[in-house]
Amino acid sequence: MAPRIQRLAALVCAVLSVVRGGALSAQAPPAGTTTTGIPAGGASVEQRRMGPDAGVRLVRAFDGLGAGFVGPHGAVMLRNPSDNSLAVGRTHIVQTVNSQWAIFRKDGTPVYGPLPTNAVFKGFGGACEDVLSGDAVVRYDQLADRWLLVLPIFRRVAARKGAPGPRTARLIIPPPVTDSAIRPLPPRGAPDTVSGDYAMCYAVSATSNPLGAWHRYEFARPLFPDYPRPAVWPDGYYVPTSTGDDVVEKHLCVAERARMLRGEPARELCRIVPGVNFLNTTDLDGRRLPPAGTPNLVLATGGTQLAGIVDSDELQLWRFAVNWQDTARTQLTGPERIPVAPYRYLCGGQLTNCVPQPGTDRRLDAQGDKLMPRLVYRQFANHASLVAAHSINSSRGTGGVRWYELRYAASGTMTVHQQGTFTPDSLYRWLPSAAIDRVGNIGIGYSAGDARTFPGQRFAGRAPRHPLGTLGFREVVLADGAAAQQTTLRWEDYTQTAIDPVDDCTIWYVGDYLRAGTTSYATRIGAFRMPGCR
Repeated sequence: MAPRIQRLAALVCAVLSVVRGGALSAQAPPAGTTTTGIPAGGASVEQRRMGPDAGVRLVRAFDGLGAGFVGPHGAVMLRNPSDNSLAVGRTHIVQTVNSQWAIFRKDGTPVYGPLPTNAVFKGFGGACEDVLSGDAVVRYDQLADRWLLVLPIFRRVAARKGAPGPRTARLIIPPPVTDSAIRPLPPRGAPDTVSGDYAMCYAVSATSNPLGAWHRYEFARPLFPDYPRPAVWPDGYYVPTSTGDDVVEKHLCVAERARMLRGEPARELCRIVPGVNFLNTTDLDGRRLPPAGTPNLVLATGGTQLAGIVDSDELQLWRFAVNWQDTARTQLTGPERIPVAPYRYLCGGQLTNCVPQPGTDRRLDAQGDKLMPRLVYRQFANHASLVAAHSINSSRGTGGVRWYELRYAASGTMTVHQQGTFTPDSLYRWLPSAAIDRVGNIGIGYSAGDARTFPGQRFAGRAPRHPLGTLGFREVVLADGAAAQQTTLRWEDYTQTAIDPVDDCTIWYVGDYLRAGTTSYATRIGAFRMPGCR
């Protein structure tokens, strides 16, 4: 999320006691102070004991970009929050943190970076090459065995003068450095211009090799493009964004995937969605396609933090059907209400002083107002599953991971197959990210900590045989924190899962922690497997 915006908590205002669109309403708690209270009925789906079964295996783990990391191109210059993003291909892993990226072999050996994320646009010119805003996000397109890198431009920039540089170019790999000095980041770019547009930059690898050539694109955006959440779908790359933390409005865009994969001129189509929280578009896990013509499915939580509505008993669904042959026939329909167990945003929403840490009064933000990336979609032989997760208040007075498995039928109906709130002890668990393996196991990674436990990263999961609404596999620790983050309340903004395309079983996950004696985040990348999938 754009680091310039820190003021949301001060904007939480009107007390609304009406029911809006079927959602429960409640006064927002004082900004950044409490996890007390959940709406009536919310505790009915809580899982208050650890899953009984062993079986989740941590098969690989190593540190990614963060404090102390040194790669072929030196040490990393960090910005907060980390905005962790991870993509996994057949032989490589690509990681981004805010405005830096690196490429690893799967054994954890770094082979490129850390370098600014806009390095892939070298020679392309314009804002994509000249401006380094942060919030870069990476995905792996399993259907095409390609990489997708998305970079928002947070400044208004003047229109291009002349044509851009070559659309397709090899990634420039600088010579390795021989020291571990931290090199300053390049400037963020020219200041805003009053009359210019923002932009969204896309880079799509020309092959499965992230160290090879990339196709580059720049699309002007009239609205501020914060918090992009790209998703891979057969007919496009879908990228919802926020237009600002002080407006209840989002921007939903889709880029012309088929032409971008070929390096041809491509288009981006956008729709403004008013009166809604952060949107998540369905991101495909696995290579099995949804039925032909299935629109991209878009979900959001209920409630509206800016209006003081922090309780809800619904998810909201849109259907985004793009038509590249006749773009005038592109349709966005919704929202449709999906009833779920009641919930209250963890600590009242985003940019709040929420999660306690040992030895400091500094609390961490929980981003409690939104579904977290990714909204995963998995097509099975007889059904399609979607898994979503977010951070909510628990009846223990801490934070829990609320997760849902939705079933989408060929007829277009969406139903809640199961839901649960994972709160097995007194720890806060927050900022979850989920994935589904090819046999239907669900894995969720998340941050964990409290006033006695430094924030770190954990992972739990379930098999189809487990009772509905439960994570039946016991929690596994990926990273134990050893220090508190005291410089800022911003913690990660999100974590990230990615399914391994080689076996369609291994779930990779990345999140933040602090080592002893450090003041800035490190990241830990882990690979997990669950029983029955190999």
